[in-house]
Amino acid sequence: MTTLPAPPGTRARRGRRWNPAYAFVAPSVVLIAVFILEPIVQSAWMSLHDWSVGEASHKMRGLGNYSDLLHDSRFWNALKVTLLFTAGTAVGQVALGLALAEALRRTTWFTSLLRTAFFFPFIASMAVVGIVWRFLLDPQVGLVDAWLGHVGLGHPQWLQSTSLALPTLVVVGIWKGFGFTMIVLLAAIQAIPEHLYEAARLDGAGRAAQFRHVTLPGMRQATLFVTVIATITGLQLFDLSYVMTGGGPVFHTESVVQYLYQRGFVDFSLGYASAVAWVLTLVIFAVALLQLRILRYSDVD
Repeated sequence: MTTLPAPPGTRARRGRRWNPAYAFVAPSVVLIAVFILEPIVQSAWMSLHDWSVGEASHKMRGLGNYSDLLHDSRFWNALKVTLLFTAGTAVGQVALGLALAEALRRTTWFTSLLRTAFFFPFIASMAVVGIVWRFLLDPQVGLVDAWLGHVGLGHPQWLQSTSLALPTLVVVGIWKGFGFTMIVLLAAIQAIPEHLYEAARLDGAGRAAQFRHVTLPGMRQATLFVTVIATITGLQLFDLSYVMTGGGPVFHTESVVQYLYQRGFVDFSLGYASAVAWVLTLVIFAVALLQLRILRYSDVD
């Protein structure tokens, strides 16, 4: 029996048939376009202008705002503060999270209780964490200074000292995020097949050798994930420094995002603030790409 060919245009009409899935995706696409893509394009355009609130016209500056950043000492100080905070919190969160994940890998009622307690700070917002720690470290009414005074260690000016303010923020940042790192790394450790540890023990490997040759390679992808997340979060520092120190003392804890806020929403220099935002975006992209290349994972490793 001979099959007649399909009429011309039938295949094209079949390819253009309406897919109902588009109707479900459309609201999300519209929201992303209006609230994410359009502001990104607008900020890029504003960064090329002398854009100030209240002015009828905005003079085109080209790369002038970016050129001014190269000679802005306050921006470079904010970038240094941000990078130091990021390095401290990322290393601290990964190291502490890894140590606790290894220590709490066995599931008992006690380890479950500890996991919950360690994860709890991650649930709270950064602003709430900053407010709580600001009162705890207050030299007049803070519990930390009161306890130190009782044991004869004095009353350190945690948030008022130029040498202690940034390290204090780093410690609070580690305390805020190490619980999330611990949970992710714990899941990675528990997913490592037990027969790998049995084979290592048969070869005479001790606990340290098992950790080095079995545990660390088996959690490489999870380590990469938590490192990148902690780094990106640190580079976006704002809430903690704004609530706890306001960027002080003497700009020693002012982050790039806080400086952006100052230029854009206090000085109303939106063009310059947009340039700061784009430079920070490029820094985040470059640092994340560098980490992905250093800690990259392949099946042949």
